[in-house]
Amino acid sequence: MPHIRNPLIVQADRTLLLEVRHPMYSEVRDALTPFAELVKSPDYIHTYRLTSLSLWNAAALGLRAETVLSVLNKYAKFPVPPSIREEITRTMGRFGQLQLFVRGGELVLAAAEPRIMEEIMSYVSIATLVGRQVNECEVIVPIAQRGMIKQTLLKLGFPVQDMAGYTDGERVTMALCEKRGFQLRDYQRAAVDAFYAGGSASGGNGVVVLPCGAGKTLVGIDTMVRFGMATLVLTSSTTSVRQWKNEILARTTLAEEQVGTYTSQEKQVRPVTISTYQMITHREPGSDDFPHLSLFHKRDWGLIIYDEVHLLPAPVFRMTADIQAKRRLGLTATLVREDGRADDVFSLIGPKKYELPWRQLEERGFIASAVCMEIRVPLSASLRAKYTDSGERQKFRIAAENPSKVPVVKEVLKQHQGEQILVIGHYVSQLEMVAREIQAPLITGKTPQEEREKLYRRFRCGDIPTLVVSRVANFAVDLPDASVAVQISGTFGSRQEEAQRLGRILRPKKDGRIAHFYSLVSANSKEEYYAHRRQMFLIEQGYHYNLRILESLPS
Repeated sequence: MPHIRNPLIVQADRTLLLEVRHPMYSEVRDALTPFAELVKSPDYIHTYRLTSLSLWNAAALGLRAETVLSVLNKYAKFPVPPSIREEITRTMGRFGQLQLFVRGGELVLAAAEPRIMEEIMSYVSIATLVGRQVNECEVIVPIAQRGMIKQTLLKLGFPVQDMAGYTDGERVTMALCEKRGFQLRDYQRAAVDAFYAGGSASGGNGVVVLPCGAGKTLVGIDTMVRFGMATLVLTSSTTSVRQWKNEILARTTLAEEQVGTYTSQEKQVRPVTISTYQMITHREPGSDDFPHLSLFHKRDWGLIIYDEVHLLPAPVFRMTADIQAKRRLGLTATLVREDGRADDVFSLIGPKKYELPWRQLEERGFIASAVCMEIRVPLSASLRAKYTDSGERQKFRIAAENPSKVPVVKEVLKQHQGEQILVIGHYVSQLEMVAREIQAPLITGKTPQEEREKLYRRFRCGDIPTLVVSRVANFAVDLPDASVAVQISGTFGSRQEEAQRLGRILRPKKDGRIAHFYSLVSANSKEEYYAHRRQMFLIEQGYHYNLRILESLPS
């Protein structure tokens, strides 16, 4: 029941204010995470927001409005405003009120009540997408509009539960090879079970959210084996393509000739084919055509896996809208999209089907414990003058490339001597300078793929103790022994990038070593503001950033 000593204030504008220094903070944070989004995280009060999408994803995971309201009632200082009660009940109640299913070979959109159908049909954008009206609760939708009708309805505030099922793709005999010395973890099986849904129409589309290092690739592989159909895997880089292929060959009975890679070097279309978003969306200069989008139709795929689904580019969204009869699995560490298209992931890939908080996996030893620290580095007097006279965007870059960060990097390297260390940044010129100063190899987008693989391999086996990397290493790079990451610059306020960079060092260490994540930020600059935004997702997951403010630089 509400009590003045509780730590939560629920406001009528859908915002939730949580006291950080309260003894119940961690308990309340964990209770809010399944249905609310963290939007501000200053030292004393964290601000969450209830959004339609956060509530619909909660509903898709099986949470009921009554459960959400009971959490708010339990931890609120004051009674929950009646308008919020009504809003939560109404919003979550909308999930499942519209359904798509197939009857007599036709795609039917059905509403739970006539008033709902009347309301949605009053929108021209919907009326132009449907065919004839069967009765006051049902209309026929052309098969080709299956994706578009879901996308359009969601933007109008009506999530559609897609029960229309899928076409079975080409059958491929495969099995897991657990006898080779590995077993799926319980949460990995649970994630696959949630997506598979016993093979029913309620399964076959959706997103699995697990931390970096938690084995999302194995979830994808087991899903592929469960369905036993030709599978297209789309991922973030050529390095990731090779890692997926190696894992598939190591963990399944599939033979080398059954697993193809579709990249700039080789274009193999086999029963299981792995490609990249960059390849799929490549087009020649001056052309509007995406010649490799045809890969979606080059085989009778039964399953498409979207690795790092939060990176999905617009052309792939459009193609995905056209192939809604294919099963679709999204894998990600965070559903945060900086472009605001999380609603398209929900409508076209599917709702969240499984999620496990990072801290829960850390407590069970499946990912490494991590200590995060923000180090604020002073700007020199001359650089401060230049910073003051610059435009807003240029100010951020000046602060991000602050050369005073270099001695701090050297100090961290000295402190963690003997460990595997990644120095990560955004600006190539800055990375080149740092690599020279600390005499470490550098990997950027310009580094040939063969050279990248060689450097990653040498880093894994310990020949190279420190590696300087650009954003090409943000995603799907398996460096299990890396235990320290030093972030010297980032992409403005990208929460997903911060999470992925921490994820590079979260694989459990053989000796149980704690991981350390350092974020170097220029003091009293725009970079402080963006650093705060970058950290929000990880704070929501239960991580805490220790703060160190340097008055002078290390000698």
